[in-house]
Amino acid sequence: MVRVNISDYNVPELISDLWLPLTEKQRERLAANFTLRMYKKNEVVHCEDENPTHMKCLLSGKVKVFKEGVGGRSQIFRMIKPVEFFGYRAYFSGETYVNAAAAVETSVICLIPNEIIAELVRENNDLANFFIRNLCDALGVADRRTVNLTQKHIRGRLAESLLFLKESYGLEEDNSTLSIYLSREDLANLSNMTTSNAIRTLSQFATEKLIAIDGRKIKIIDEDKLKKISKIG
Repeated sequence: MVRVNISDYNVPELISDLWLPLTEKQRERLAANFTLRMYKKNEVVHCEDENPTHMKCLLSGKVKVFKEGVGGRSQIFRMIKPVEFFGYRAYFSGETYVNAAAAVETSVICLIPNEIIAELVRENNDLANFFIRNLCDALGVADRRTVNLTQKHIRGRLAESLLFLKESYGLEEDNSTLSIYLSREDLANLSNMTTSNAIRTLSQFATEKLIAIDGRKIKIIDEDKLKKISKIG
């Protein structure tokens, strides 16, 4: 973890959803207390069972939120994209973290002390509503993913994950290559399957010309068929 020069980022613009509802005095308080940190690829942002001290906002890069499972297998619950807030639910619920977070690539994160956020929420109803909406949205996504990851077959789960990554991070300039390069293990953990099953299913998708594979790069060739596979499970 490396401290980043705040002047290199227009933080108020990047965290505008949090910044705009605040009064001028509240903005001054927030600006005096947040810090920016750079995390290297695979570096842990927070650990499971750790006490939450800061709310986080990803300014650049990509972060995975995951939980270690039985036999060393992990389950990825969320993929954080810029500019998204995370890591605050545990504080508001009075718990330690029930999951861990790590950088998928070099990432810059804005860290805001939870005590400051709690003060601002108590003072500002618009900000409180912002967090309520965020938590409700996250709960809805979690509910849908739970159903999909437990009821869909392997092909449906992997197709959904590829579409989820496209929706979250977009495509490169060729308008077909996913702009995130996950390891096969991470892709498997995102899809609730073994790494060997992920590799085999990716190969099947490539044979069927639904995707093309170049190392960690995945190019979507037939999005409509992937959507159909994801839908029928």
